[in-house]
Amino acid sequence: MKQISEDIKQGNFKQAYLLYGEERYLRRQYRDRLRKALCGEDDTMNTHFYEGKNINLGEIIDLAETLPFLAERRVIFISNSGLFKSGGEKMAEYLAAPNGSTFFVFTESEVDKRSKLFKTVQSKGYAADFAVQDEKTLKRWIGGTLGREGKKITENTVQQFLTKTGTDMENIQMELEKLICYCMDKEVVTDEDVEAVCTTRISSHIFDMINAIADKKQKEALELYYDLLALKEPPMRILFLIARQCNMLLQAKELKSKGHDQRSIASKIGIPPFAAGKYLAQASRFKPEKLRQAVVKCVEAEEAVKSGRMNDVMSVEILILSVL
Repeated sequence: MKQISEDIKQGNFKQAYLLYGEERYLRRQYRDRLRKALCGEDDTMNTHFYEGKNINLGEIIDLAETLPFLAERRVIFISNSGLFKSGGEKMAEYLAAPNGSTFFVFTESEVDKRSKLFKTVQSKGYAADFAVQDEKTLKRWIGGTLGREGKKITENTVQQFLTKTGTDMENIQMELEKLICYCMDKEVVTDEDVEAVCTTRISSHIFDMINAIADKKQKEALELYYDLLALKEPPMRILFLIARQCNMLLQAKELKSKGHDQRSIASKIGIPPFAAGKYLAQASRFKPEKLRQAVVKCVEAEEAVKSGRMNDVMSVEILILSVL
């Protein structure tokens, strides 16, 4: 990311940039910064956009070979093409010796670093990995965003905010906008403000539901399930998330028993490092066999729905009751 900022500052651009990784917000921000720096204002003649897996590489390469019209460069933006996982050999061959006046900006959520195209962009241009940001970075960003609006937030409140929003910066940005509008006449954002306007992500509902199950609070677990149904969440998606949560807790528990630290556990089960402690605390409330049984019951519930023996709403309801 620093390299892209430096290239923009100096006006010394590489011919190919790849912006990849889980953090969509940062990918979009840096793509827009590159567009502003590389492309002339309102220059539609030399700025081109392609998206999806069915793009025509022959057409793009022909376009890349065409000199820019009354401009210094032609810029081609390609997003979500899948070329960095398969089918990118032709583009890799072209980028080995491209037209000097044509520049490429690729944005992808997933890449294969072993692919020829990835290696070509890495050697001829610049590949930036936009991973999920750590807790410290997110808190600093949230504090800075609120600070620019003349507002303050405590450590405990920002932690509560992140518990509701998750780590996706795009979602955090939307929730911050709501919070800023709600607290228009206030200097300090409170826990009550966060509770009043911020939407709890479904993953947090599932986490709370598993906590209720661990505490044998049948009524609370069902109320959380009915809340999700009221939010139009499909029962089968809720079932999938319960199964995934139980499986992740089982993995966390087993990794902990093998001596892995929190950062290693977070990496292996696919959660932010700062959330590992929370998962381990929840996992400690279950015996491994109980979690394995819960995963099996989730599979059985899904089969009951698919076979027509039970409707989806009742199937998940019975599952929640049976794992208590």
